[in-house]
Amino acid sequence: MFNKVILVGNLTRDIELRYTQGGMAIAKTGIATNRKFKKQSGEMVDETMFIDITFFGRSGEIANQYLRKGSKVLVEGRLMLEQWTDQNGQKRSKHSVNVEEMKMLDGRGDMEQQGGYGAPTGNGGYNAPSSQGYNAPQQGYNPPPQNAYQPPKQPMPENTIPEIDIDEDEIPF
Repeated sequence: MFNKVILVGNLTRDIELRYTQGGMAIAKTGIATNRKFKKQSGEMVDETMFIDITFFGRSGEIANQYLRKGSKVLVEGRLMLEQWTDQNGQKRSKHSVNVEEMKMLDGRGDMEQQGGYGAPTGNGGYNAPSSQGYNAPQQGYNPPPQNAYQPPKQPMPENTIPEIDIDEDEIPF
């Protein structure tokens, strides 16, 4: 079975960071995603979805350190169904996403304006966010890069033009 969700949006609230008795970080927040579409009547509609998300471990600590309400982020994870009984004895449920990978989409300047930018030290190789974003460590199989460029092993001598065997009829212009 396959259960994967990819969302891009803005955080709806600051992150709530807690730790389990075993010391693992659990960070909870929400994300808002927008979709614009045209109805059959021609009217443009803006649809917004609010989804709760949860980070675990080191990625939760990093999210808490760098992300704030309004931060733009891409998250990948698994869709989960949470069920509980409320104070009135009613059974309740909601869907949420357990984040496995995230990428911060705000630029460095945006992070400084939010007051959340600072390079972590002694963090096991995690880097401060940049305009390229942060990729959380991926779990499981990592495929090798496809068609990676391999430079020539020996440089060509200067003033040497390589010969190319092409028939003039094969040139498209």
